Amino acid sequence: MSTTSRLLPFQPMSMTTAQLAVSFLARYSGHTHELCAYQLRRWFQWCEGNGLDPLVGIQRAHVELYIRGLGQAGLMVSSTNTMIHGIRGFFRFAHIDGLIPADPAIYARLPKVHSDESSTQGLDRLELIRFLLVAQTITVHHGALAYLLGINALRAAEAAAVRIEDYAQTMRGHRILHLVGKGDKPATIGRTRRQGRSDPPSHQPHSLRHAAITNALDAGVPLRDAQILPRHADPRTTEPYDPARGHLDHRGVHFLTAYVAGV
Repeated sequence: MSTTSRLLPFQPMSMTTAQLAVSFLARYSGHTHELCAYQLRRWFQWCEGNGLDPLVGIQRAHVELYIRGLGQAGLMVSSTNTMIHGIRGFFRFAHIDGLIPADPAIYARLPKVHSDESSTQGLDRLELIRFLLVAQTITVHHGALAYLLGINALRAAEAAAVRIEDYAQTMRGHRILHLVGKGDKPATIGRTRRQGRSDPPSHQPHSLRHAAITNALDAGVPLRDAQILPRHADPRTTEPYDPARGHLDHRGVHFLTAYVAGV
């Protein structure tokens, strides 16, 4: 065995397209891995049905035909765009490793997502206040969970994993929460103060995250800080939450807490 093969067991130039796909998916875990695997399976099936190799010889026009086909199959625009994420990553991965001369997906045109397409309905200010107050009358755990979802904008899985020990630290006068978020990304969240103490509205956990973002924007939180609140990687993810329109010291959570409290 040569020195090169010992140092570089990953030999992309000798891998088949399917093996490369497996190598690409190995970068992810959990739900992200499952989603990307499903997206690539759909792409591979479409290519097979059209007599194409899923990697070699693919041009931008092929990717755009696939995108058009997803829309014609009945997928919403936002779902169509989501379906392309794994495929774009796959081609970018192959291009970086020199397996293809150009990335055919990077400039593929995606359908425009209109801001009113989202089916998630966030709670307005009064509904959010009512939800928080009722949660506190049940148990202290219900109250804490309600604030993590409705004020800190945590995802349901993130909030469920929080322990009291995770709030042990302070930073620059703020009690902070350390957690591991989506994609195994570490995150630091500023603590909120709970206000005082009717039946709670019936909503999905993600609608509380939606409520936290929309109410923060209503409270006057700048878009950049509203993006930091739910830890959106791209401000374009936060913009659709806007209904009309120093990191810890300017956390959106502080604006939102004052807004909900009526200050």
